[in-house]
Amino acid sequence: MAAAPSGPSAPVPGGASPGAVAVWEWQDEFGKWRPYQGSVCSYIEQSFQASQQKGKRLGPGPANSSIPLGHADAMLAPYVIDISSLMQFRQDTGTMRAVRRHLFPQDSAAGQGVIWEWQNDEGGWSPYEMNVSVFLEQAYSSGHQHVDLGPLGYNYDINLISQVQTNKTTLYRRSIQRRLDTPYPVTAATGPLHTSMACSCQQCLLNSGTGPITTRYRHSINLPSSSAVPQVSSRTTAVSSSGLGFVPYNKPALSGSRSTPRLNTHGAWALPQPASMGGPSTGGPSAGQPVSNGVSVPNLPVVMPKSSKVNQALAGWWKSLMATVMDPAAAASTEPELVVRKYLEELQDAPPDEDCIICMEKLASPSGYSDAYECKTIRPETVGRLAKCQHTFHLLCVLAMYTNGNKDGSLQCPSCKAIYGEKTGTQPKGKMEVSTFPRSLPGHEDCGTIKIVYHISRGIQGPEHPNPGMPYTARGFPRYCYLPDNEKGKKVLELLKVAWKRRLIFTVGTSSTTGESNTVVWNEIHHKTEMDSNLSGHGYPDPNYLDNVLAELAAQGVTEDCLRP
Repeated sequence: MAAAPSGPSAPVPGGASPGAVAVWEWQDEFGKWRPYQGSVCSYIEQSFQASQQKGKRLGPGPANSSIPLGHADAMLAPYVIDISSLMQFRQDTGTMRAVRRHLFPQDSAAGQGVIWEWQNDEGGWSPYEMNVSVFLEQAYSSGHQHVDLGPLGYNYDINLISQVQTNKTTLYRRSIQRRLDTPYPVTAATGPLHTSMACSCQQCLLNSGTGPITTRYRHSINLPSSSAVPQVSSRTTAVSSSGLGFVPYNKPALSGSRSTPRLNTHGAWALPQPASMGGPSTGGPSAGQPVSNGVSVPNLPVVMPKSSKVNQALAGWWKSLMATVMDPAAAASTEPELVVRKYLEELQDAPPDEDCIICMEKLASPSGYSDAYECKTIRPETVGRLAKCQHTFHLLCVLAMYTNGNKDGSLQCPSCKAIYGEKTGTQPKGKMEVSTFPRSLPGHEDCGTIKIVYHISRGIQGPEHPNPGMPYTARGFPRYCYLPDNEKGKKVLELLKVAWKRRLIFTVGTSSTTGESNTVVWNEIHHKTEMDSNLSGHGYPDPNYLDNVLAELAAQGVTEDCLRP
């Protein structure tokens, strides 16, 4: 098998990287890094550079900047990137995901707009992580016929002639393809220039390692402070890819040298671990505010589409229609004004000299949503404080946030994510079945197994879904999931039952695996779907899984308190 060149393994020294392009990627729930499209990256990079320049003018301290992705692509309207914490925030669900920024040579795949993709189970095409695309393009341009992805942490052989990816263990084959898209934006920003997947620069080495992939758990890590942005923005990881089965949580490090990487060595690269996992958590306001479950989240500005008067009228019509068929008491409990008044106490004194992170206007000024939302009982300048966490906002901004959400009678603080009331989701109708059998799971040989089966069928989206009235698909059902039949496994099961009743296990959205929209997808509560192996990372053994899923459930407001009579 011919070995493709690994390329220079060190970053370009010095300040600016001439001829560099910037690629922004987000980390999905499986730990895979998925590149934004070139046009979206151009907008993110432009906003990022403007933020950096603004920070230089204002002097030391974090630049207060967020990037609403809807300005680049209308389909991304719910998403906002917070620069200081390098996190993507989804406004309608509260989902937070890590983002990262890499610099590549302008003559690389990223600079030329070359995208390598693999064919998923539904027949669509999913992109490889940009580092993988760059590596494959190097081999392709050099005329090599085969590439072994072993040194990159993947158990695959790539045939660049027949364009086939083969699993070296199962021999399962998938088609791959090379296509042209929008080139990624040229930048003169400082930072290391990553010229191949097998990069041995200091940042890449520092961010490699093994252990539980905790960055994929929403609200379960302490986020880096703004002072860490230069380091985080240029870090490199090589194992999680939108185009490959994601790396198991506890994948062992394989032997091999990282200093002189070659295609046929057996070194493995692991996902970066945040600094807070191995030492004291970062401090300062930009590190987020602690909440009741002991985790930390960033203070992210919330940017919602300002609805027109027509939209408000339609929403009011729908609410009136639903009130005729709902329990009147239940309808009253979710009335937006009543929900806002229930959880926020109106300030009688002058508001604090700070911004409302929903509209980004000063609290002493009227709400930025006063031109889009009308309310007879709440004035634009009225400010309120949440009872438990004491965070302060314009009441009209909270009303706008609630109106744009699930309207289930609960509120989630946009600053610390503390939940007020009982949070419910948008899971379609279905059935959850539970059974047990004596066979043990790997790593839990002292007990039997709990099997969960979820049944959901295709249907029509309701008013709580992204596209009401349109059909949604339900791929891969029934879905089989497994827990150890021990004390902690039984506790997780009972909490999953609560989450199921609250419609939190699944939702209707876009599949992060296939890219299909209007389909039933997992909703940030990870399940183990493999029983006898952990080839895809969805199985056992995994000593961190039960603790991690408990953290995910807590982030949705499902805790042991829900089990008490």
